[in-house]
Amino acid sequence: MRSIWNGAISFGLVSIPIKLVNATENHSISFRQIHTADGGRIRYRKVCELEDKEVTAAEIGKGYEDADGSIIPITDEDLAALPLPTAKTIEIVAFVPAASIDPLQMDAAYYLSANGVPAAKPYTLLREALKRSQKVALAKFALRGRERLGMLRVVDDVIAMHGLLWPDEIRRPEGVAPETEVTVRDAELDLADALMETLGEVDMDSLQDDYRTAVESMIAAKVEGGGALPEAEPAERGGKVIDLMAALESSVKAAQEARGEGAEGEAVARSGSGSVAEVTSIKGRKKPAAKKTASSRAPAKKTSAETSAETSTKAGTRAGTAKKAAPEKAAKKTAAKKTTKQTTRSTPKKRAS
Repeated sequence: MRSIWNGAISFGLVSIPIKLVNATENHSISFRQIHTADGGRIRYRKVCELEDKEVTAAEIGKGYEDADGSIIPITDEDLAALPLPTAKTIEIVAFVPAASIDPLQMDAAYYLSANGVPAAKPYTLLREALKRSQKVALAKFALRGRERLGMLRVVDDVIAMHGLLWPDEIRRPEGVAPETEVTVRDAELDLADALMETLGEVDMDSLQDDYRTAVESMIAAKVEGGGALPEAEPAERGGKVIDLMAALESSVKAAQEARGEGAEGEAVARSGSGSVAEVTSIKGRKKPAAKKTASSRAPAKKTSAETSAETSTKAGTRAGTAKKAAPEKAAKKTAAKKTTKQTTRSTPKKRAS
């Protein structure tokens, strides 16, 4: 890889000659500006406004525009003469935990390569010291006309450096957060946790720039003679979120189906302590109570129709019993009368003497 800067790392009294190499590369597709009428390229020419003529790169220098609009010429010699110790040195100023660096400060990334055989030993020493301490080095360096802040860390067996923005270059997020008072319920947090757990982790190598792939396919189709362009998949339009719980539940189900887990309508969210929290259905909005067994369930309430029918049945039964009992009583009375008559007839009457 081609180096973009040569210098040394200043590690106390130890100096480590290094080369600075870009750690990233840009894969974006770039377009040229053309004249839509005939397809001709649009060119920009650098013209001196005083002479109204085009100038070459060798004739172009630097200048600082003062408040009154006047230009103060600045030469490369002026910049080289600045009393700046970091002009050709990456000066380490501190070693701090990586967590103390705000990711908002992260800028471009570089690899630091040992420059020459004598640099191998001190380079390895610094690399192993960073590994064992589990810290990163804060450093200052000058690149492309300005002094910058950097963070040195170990990537595999290489020392990498991330350019950092100065603290006063980070804007405070004033007026960005919602200004209205919002209350988040535990059930909603449980669903959010379930969604996060379902989505899980991802292999970074599996992610790709789908937009760039689509543009390359479109360009290839045009190059082949204006063939049919690949059809774009319909974009999923997200409407207004009417019910946050419903949206979360749908998201959990979709994520589970995508992972082949076959969601049944309930998701499980794991808290940091390893306990399991049950995600409730959207209908109840409350955590469901334990289900009762068949033996412990209360008898179902009877409807008014069932009660009326039961009352009628009981009344009919009583009436039938009463009717049946009446003939029986009558028969008993008749039998009693007959017995009395027979007894009377069989007893002889005493004659008068």
